[in-house]
Amino acid sequence: MKIGLITPEYPHPKVSYAAGIATSIKNLAVTLVKKEVDVIVFVYHQKEDAIFMDEGVEIHLIASKSFKYFTWYRYRMLIQNYVNAVVREKEIDILEAPDWTGITALMRFAVPLVIRFHGSDAYFCKLDGRRQKFKNFIFEKKALKMATAYIAPTTYAGEETQKIFGLKKSKIRTIHYGLQLEHFFNENPEAFKRNSILYIGTIIRKKGVLELAQIFNEVIEDNPEATLILIGGDAPDIKTGNESTYALMEDLFSEKARKQSNYLGKIPYSEVKEHIKNAHVCTFPSFAETLGMVTIESMALQKPVVNTSIGWAQELIDDGVNGYLVHPSNTELYAERILSLLKDERICLKIGKAAREKVETTFNIDTNAEQNIAYYKSIVK
Repeated sequence: MKIGLITPEYPHPKVSYAAGIATSIKNLAVTLVKKEVDVIVFVYHQKEDAIFMDEGVEIHLIASKSFKYFTWYRYRMLIQNYVNAVVREKEIDILEAPDWTGITALMRFAVPLVIRFHGSDAYFCKLDGRRQKFKNFIFEKKALKMATAYIAPTTYAGEETQKIFGLKKSKIRTIHYGLQLEHFFNENPEAFKRNSILYIGTIIRKKGVLELAQIFNEVIEDNPEATLILIGGDAPDIKTGNESTYALMEDLFSEKARKQSNYLGKIPYSEVKEHIKNAHVCTFPSFAETLGMVTIESMALQKPVVNTSIGWAQELIDDGVNGYLVHPSNTELYAERILSLLKDERICLKIGKAAREKVETTFNIDTNAEQNIAYYKSIVK
């Protein structure tokens, strides 16, 4: 079988941008190759055109182009024509693309197209409670309506997207993102930096970072030894227009909390796992995700996670068993859950072990890749 994956990001030095979506796509692509499936990845909005191999995956970079008129349309046609040419040359059986901003709107491909719900702009706007640009909604709806079928990383993301765009439920299959578990092994879960709290993700309002500042204020009052480490790129704040969301966090920190917090910015992905291993507790108080790769990565490394309680997270964590679920707006309870873990290493190790077991049974990429292959085959028939 031959599969083409269309994406704006992929984890490779030659690719302009890579985040959580990129990680999930690469995990799938590399595992499919190991299962003797040919995978070609088309990465658009790049600095240059290029073709190269990476871990058995054939990667095609499609450079951004500007046109005198209708760049938004003509660049889409450029992608369509390029992909179709490779589809015919390589005899690709099926294509997959993301839902974000409806990149495949108006495109017509020579083979079936599956759209994976990495998270549309409409989906995130709904969870954020903000208005979406009408243009983005039209493009996303058009792209989704033209697709043959859909894959949702969580049932929650699938149901919400289905309701937003009026899609047929029967065309949506839930297949979780997965991890290459051999790359996520904590040889010594007992060794970590006591009282350290770790957040990984973009510093942006929808990730609950402003609530996290308030949560940490409460934690530090009870535990003056606690530290907060933040990893991820800073982002402008849509609501206030401030160029830096981290600046808003700093304004919310108490004097004690500000002294005990450390913002590292964006760091190489290879270093992130060591920070997770060193953390006492990992926390992700997000208001808007489809699944949350860093959550399952932290769980795989046997870390106790205090996560949001919203929809998708309930498919990742069983509250009180392999992590904790608390709504980010309930800052007092959220702080209590973190403090309870900082005070009891035995509970941390117990929850961490259970978290690893949950990932092994639910988010193993080997199993999830087989589910993807079976679904692709059912569509191609």
